[in-house]
Amino acid sequence: MKLNTLEGKVAIITGGGTGIGEAVADMFADHGAYVIITGRSLETILPVAERNNGTAIVCDVSKFEDVQKLFTKAQLINGNIDVLVNNAGIPGPVAPIAEVNVDQWKECAEINLFGAMYCMREAARVMCAQKSGSIINMSSLMGIEGYPMRSAYTATKFALVGMTEAVAREVGPNNVRVNVLLPGAVSGKNMNRILEHRAEAEGRPASEIERENYTDVAALKRWVDPKEVAKAALFYASDASSAITGDKMKVCCGRF
Repeated sequence: MKLNTLEGKVAIITGGGTGIGEAVADMFADHGAYVIITGRSLETILPVAERNNGTAIVCDVSKFEDVQKLFTKAQLINGNIDVLVNNAGIPGPVAPIAEVNVDQWKECAEINLFGAMYCMREAARVMCAQKSGSIINMSSLMGIEGYPMRSAYTATKFALVGMTEAVAREVGPNNVRVNVLLPGAVSGKNMNRILEHRAEAEGRPASEIERENYTDVAALKRWVDPKEVAKAALFYASDASSAITGDKMKVCCGRF
């Protein structure tokens, strides 16, 4: 059923071809938004854009020039950019700090942190000029609590929370809101890969790691579904959260 919560809005979703980004794209389109799906692979993002009557734009968010071109193209649709979902990211290396691959650590920061900053910079310029907009950053529970073997990812997600609060104060006078989501363990291919890497690094079964660290420790005793994160993003994108900015929301099935 198509709703009109975001009718007439233009929304950019980075990393929109899979997982949470894909779920957000589908939900925003179902609620009336014109969605712009970005990612590094056209093969991944095009099907999502096509089924939602949106636009696919190849963009590597770690490259500032790519991000600038993305926002220039997006503005051509109807002049406005109403929502940015800063979702693009990678898990980064899974290893103790004493053994971590430094190049992989840097790559994680370049995509998860600098990529998000580039998008926030361009979105803020457009949204402040039009005196409206909503920026939604995708952090993680690891953005408020450090996690072993994940120093790169944790660092970038902590930084996103801080950037959200700082930028919310900057752009608020121009009626632009900035909020951040903190998903817990979200089911999907990305989490499966992380479990495999942890199992190899820790020398124990993935099923054991899953129970101890992800499902049994949650009050609801299960994974988060990507669609559940998309529902929270929809709240921040819509007028239902018109007085909310600088906020962070856990979507974690109760992993306290």
